[in-house]
Amino acid sequence: GERLDRILKARLPAYSRARLIKAIKEGCCRVDGLVVHHADMKMRAGQDITLELSSEECSITPEAKELEVIWHDTSLTLVNKPPGLTVHPCPSCPEGTLVHRLLAHFPDLKQQEGLRPGIVHRLDKDTSGLLLVALTEETRLRLSAFFAERQVYKEYLALVHGVPSKEGACREPIGRHPTRKILMSILPENRGGKAAHTTWRRLWKSPDGRFSLLAVRIFTGRTHQIRVHMAHLGHPLLGDLLYKPATYTDVAQRQMLHAWQIAFPHPHTQEKLSFSCPPPNDMLQTILAMTQRMQRIVITGNPGCGKSSFAKLLHEHGLPLFDADAHVRMYYAPDGHGWNFLHSHYGMRFFAADNNVNRPLLLAAMREDPALRRHIEEYIHTLVRHDLAAFWEKQERDGHRKAVAEIPLFFEAGWNQPISKQPPSSPPPSLQEKTPQELVVAVHCPLQERHARLHATRGWSAADAATIESWQWSAERKEKAASFVIDNSGSESALAEQVTLFLKQIDLHEKEKEQALRKHIESLWHDTGVSSKT
Repeated sequence: GERLDRILKARLPAYSRARLIKAIKEGCCRVDGLVVHHADMKMRAGQDITLELSSEECSITPEAKELEVIWHDTSLTLVNKPPGLTVHPCPSCPEGTLVHRLLAHFPDLKQQEGLRPGIVHRLDKDTSGLLLVALTEETRLRLSAFFAERQVYKEYLALVHGVPSKEGACREPIGRHPTRKILMSILPENRGGKAAHTTWRRLWKSPDGRFSLLAVRIFTGRTHQIRVHMAHLGHPLLGDLLYKPATYTDVAQRQMLHAWQIAFPHPHTQEKLSFSCPPPNDMLQTILAMTQRMQRIVITGNPGCGKSSFAKLLHEHGLPLFDADAHVRMYYAPDGHGWNFLHSHYGMRFFAADNNVNRPLLLAAMREDPALRRHIEEYIHTLVRHDLAAFWEKQERDGHRKAVAEIPLFFEAGWNQPISKQPPSSPPPSLQEKTPQELVVAVHCPLQERHARLHATRGWSAADAATIESWQWSAERKEKAASFVIDNSGSESALAEQVTLFLKQIDLHEKEKEQALRKHIESLWHDTGVSSKT
């Protein structure tokens, strides 16, 4: 009463049921001497069954190329697949696959038929990491059963946009995208979606909150599972061109996903095996590149201290320069925003006969009326700060490692604090970047020397200097709040020497930060917690 194919499968466990059914249909099976073609025919006790299996060796031509073997015995091997390598042949990639390399290193794989000899699970082309390969058909069947029964532990390293919660899970079903067949998507089970279960734990997040490093575990093996689930949660993988929205930008050259841990029972001895493998260097380099932001250097100080001289010397070393005072002058020029602001609020009160702003008259009014000064400064400062933000963004976009802004009232205007309100058109929280911290340099010069310089270069009286000074923080307070203090009480050559020393200090500090980050990140994926074999 048993089916023919089931009887054969029980006698020949090293062969897949599909291959046995194929052999029966091709006339390779005789029952009591007669050829039969129906795999489901019911058998009777005492019948004689003969099966003649022809050798169906794999037709793929081996390719003797590099293959990183992590571990192997006579029945299975574990390899570290590099990114950019397709696992098995397909119409779009008939050669140059991992299988071609496996056949060169393990010739016995040719005894398994088809285009996927030994393959029991897959990694996407641009995903790197650990891949199990069965060296015999019997091992392949047993490992396939382990995967189906969820006896295989798999964990990945992933770089994702934004900062997900410390731990989390996603159980949304996944199916083929209804209109774009190359994509998978979140799809209800009643529309073809299949159950999928992904969990993660956050290992690290970047200082600016732009991206995070996750350890992601999958309990099911749906196509593109991690990529689909993380994109659905608003944290797509860096470099994922299929599932990352166009508004998300990064420098990754592939989807940043690496199969770093695997654990399973040996298919024959039942020994519990576990392995880990750190990711290729491109993942670390992506972290370092994404973390490295342009150094924003702010030069400030009290009137006459020489902050402009210091800023110009930095500019001569190739650093882009933003001059806040120059932007103020631009806004006060005829038909500038500041000019129009004064005209609309105060008429011709602060204008000379030639329609230019009468700066001495405006200064005297601001001295007499603090409320008027605050009103005008608030408007002008808002304009200049907008220009400054655009300057920082452009210089970083253009690839500059450092940029300088001379801002006399940086502290007084509150610009040492981040902008608290996001504009109405701001991106979702996962895309909002925290503003990189500015490195503030206060230029020091004794009070008497500063006033003498102001009188010689600008014609300021002692009263003028005292008035402007009273509107600012004291030199001592600025210097205490700054990251660096540059002494400009000496000669021009002495100041130039300090510029050179300052730039060397910044470069050294950046290298130290990068080395510390590199060491910390590498410790995260070497501290596996699950592996007994590395």
